[in-house]
Amino acid sequence: MYHWLRKGMFLLSPEAAHEVAVHAMAAGRLTGMSRLFSGPRPSRPVELMGLTFPNPVGLAAGFDKNGDYIDALGALGFGHIEVGTVTPRPQPGNPKPRLFRLPEHEAIINRMGFNNKGVDHLVKRLQSARYDGVVGANIGRQKDTPTDRAADDYRVCLEKVYPWCDYVAVNISSPNTPNLRELQDTGPLTELLTELVEVRARLESEHEMYRPIVLKIAPDWDEAALIASLAVIGESGLDGLIATNTTLERTPVADHRHAREAGGLSGRPLMGPSTRVLERARQVLGKDFPIIASGGIHGAADAAAKQAAGADLVQLYTGFIYEGPALIRACTRTWAADPRHAAA
Repeated sequence: MYHWLRKGMFLLSPEAAHEVAVHAMAAGRLTGMSRLFSGPRPSRPVELMGLTFPNPVGLAAGFDKNGDYIDALGALGFGHIEVGTVTPRPQPGNPKPRLFRLPEHEAIINRMGFNNKGVDHLVKRLQSARYDGVVGANIGRQKDTPTDRAADDYRVCLEKVYPWCDYVAVNISSPNTPNLRELQDTGPLTELLTELVEVRARLESEHEMYRPIVLKIAPDWDEAALIASLAVIGESGLDGLIATNTTLERTPVADHRHAREAGGLSGRPLMGPSTRVLERARQVLGKDFPIIASGGIHGAADAAAKQAAGADLVQLYTGFIYEGPALIRACTRTWAADPRHAAA
């Protein structure tokens, strides 16, 4: 069924199709059609970062930037949903067109540019959500904020979302905000993470609750730089890592008419680069550091490969667009119980 729905949706522009899809999901939840379409949420609980994830398969940030569809997406069976990326103030993102399908490669190129309604809107949506899985809030830097003031934006967002989500993801790896990836360099990274961990300590005391902080990194690294930054992450006091964001590499899709479009490439071509970063992260950070894998998961075998490479959880995005909700169940079924994290 989803194959035919996708064919119809792909007749629309990517952004128009997305709007139609999320509104249909919201209607499906209200009418009960979501359960008929996707079945009950698959259960394979995972204990990680002090949280209980109903299953190991989550939705990556970017699909529901403003938290407007948390309950509708939750009804499809995800064990966790990451909303955002959100910034302190609303911003429109980059000019359209800014989203491109590459169906021959089961891929997408996007240069959305953190388009969102601002952190205050997200907080209201988090407050009203009824989804009983884990919700992460992904936070970012305003496009017009200088790199040396980026910590201010992350602090503002962290303070506002802290009481209303289950964990916070810090996005320093989108290729679509100018100079954002400079924050991955060891000097700026050390300063940013030190401040965020200090702010979290204050918020933990004020709210009498602990919220894990995870960092989302890029797949486009020089090996030495990756190892150096991973060492900083491991010593920072952060609770976890998301590996990875989209890639700037175009070699796997060089034959496609959209290959020269600016932006981040996601989908099947990202599987290899993101998994290599995941493997290196597991080697550097050790066997117990929480790592969420994102990038290139289009089938159960991909999720199993991510787990074998060291992932504790996985996140879907482009694979979900191409394969539909059945992908959630397929990935969960193949997930092997891990004695480190399996819930009783």
